[in-house]
Amino acid sequence: MIALLLAADAAGEAAVFPPFDPWHFPSQIFWLVLLFGFLYLVLSRFILPKLGSVLEHRESTIADDLDDAARMNEQAIDAQKAVEISIAEAQAKARETASKARAKIDKEIAEATAKVDGELDVKLSEAEERIAKLREDTMQNVEDIASEAASSMLAKFGASASKADLGKAVKSALSES
Repeated sequence: MIALLLAADAAGEAAVFPPFDPWHFPSQIFWLVLLFGFLYLVLSRFILPKLGSVLEHRESTIADDLDDAARMNEQAIDAQKAVEISIAEAQAKARETASKARAKIDKEIAEATAKVDGELDVKLSEAEERIAKLREDTMQNVEDIASEAASSMLAKFGASASKADLGKAVKSALSES
């Protein structure tokens, strides 16, 4: 090739780049058609079918995975609904149990209160009876003390009265007050 360029320079002609020389076009076109034909056959018979089957397999795998994901999503939604229902049932049962326990406790409190009230009423009536008896005894003692005091006062003034008269006078004075 260098020799060709040197020969063209020596002849005084402008050297043409060999691939652009029209004399080489027929052989270049022949090899171009032959190589592209061979490349087309290799691609269409071997590479593209394998590539197509890989793409189809990938597409079917993705579609199956999406179907599985949708099915699992539906199952998860159903499971979530079931959990929510069971939680609601458990809450309702807990409320029912709490209300039963509250009613039972209220009943027990009412019974205990009634029992204590009954005991207090009995004790109160006993205490009132004791107070009435003590008051009666005290009033008797007051009458006796008042009679003795009146008798001793009359004795100091030089007068005297019978015990029955003094008792009547003290009783009438106490009944007025």
